[in-house]
Amino acid sequence: MHYMVDPGLYALGNPDDQAPVLVTANYKMSFDRLREAIPGRNAWILVLDTKGINVWCAAGKGTFGTEELVRRVAASGLTQVVTHRELILPQLSGPGVAAHEVRKRSGFTVIYGPIRSTDLPAFWDAGFKATAVMRRKTFTMRERTVLVPVELVGTLKWSLVILPLFFLAGGLGGDAGFWAGMLQNGLFAVIAMLSAVVAGAVLTPMLLPWLPGRAFSLKGFVMGLITSALLVTLWTRGFSEPGYPTRMMAWLFIIPVVSAYLAMNFTGASTYTSLSGVRKEMKWAVPFQIAGGVAGVCLWLSSLLIT
Repeated sequence: MHYMVDPGLYALGNPDDQAPVLVTANYKMSFDRLREAIPGRNAWILVLDTKGINVWCAAGKGTFGTEELVRRVAASGLTQVVTHRELILPQLSGPGVAAHEVRKRSGFTVIYGPIRSTDLPAFWDAGFKATAVMRRKTFTMRERTVLVPVELVGTLKWSLVILPLFFLAGGLGGDAGFWAGMLQNGLFAVIAMLSAVVAGAVLTPMLLPWLPGRAFSLKGFVMGLITSALLVTLWTRGFSEPGYPTRMMAWLFIIPVVSAYLAMNFTGASTYTSLSGVRKEMKWAVPFQIAGGVAGVCLWLSSLLIT
């Protein structure tokens, strides 16, 4: 969370007073991707203080906004550095910036560049004119899959605590003994929880457009329901044990709600959602997930005591 550069004015190459001014966030990856996109060119880069947040998220949060842009133009002495009065902003900063206010208060005209930094050379060569393709944000399966590792890293924090607890709890109750119970019920619990993680944090993002519903929690729930049904159907080990039906029923509760919760985390990485929509979804989805999770855990623990 401290992956940032100092805000201010930076020189790329050997810019003069006619060189364009490109504005970006102080999230280091945003800064680096901008520089990588225009090798061999001379430009000024004005870095705003977005608290280390990328352009799109910072625009939504207000840190990449009109106030910070006007403040940074003044603090950097930009009027003494360049003779023109134009600022090239990323298109995705638009929600946070009022261009007419920027011009009124700083004297600089805002020009919105392309969505992708890789389109900057073509945008530059066209006289800072964007094509329709440059204005469109795609969200293909490849683009969604690239984001999956970020979601998985977040789940590791609680998985490293919860998985051992389920594994150890699997040894409770039953006639086979503690160690046999761990290898039977505890092992299945670990596999089931990992399948919930895969369903919610991997499969749901990848299959996002084809899963039913608009809410991410519903999409994750459906994917978790499919996953739990397949797992329960294929896992026949311990089928004859007295608590087996209750145990499998428990995972039909737990896996879908865990998957739904993890799928909801992907809203911040998606082009599909809005802040108000996410808040509205959380009001009904989170209580449902908590209730389903508690019911599933209670069923599972009670199944271990059935002899």
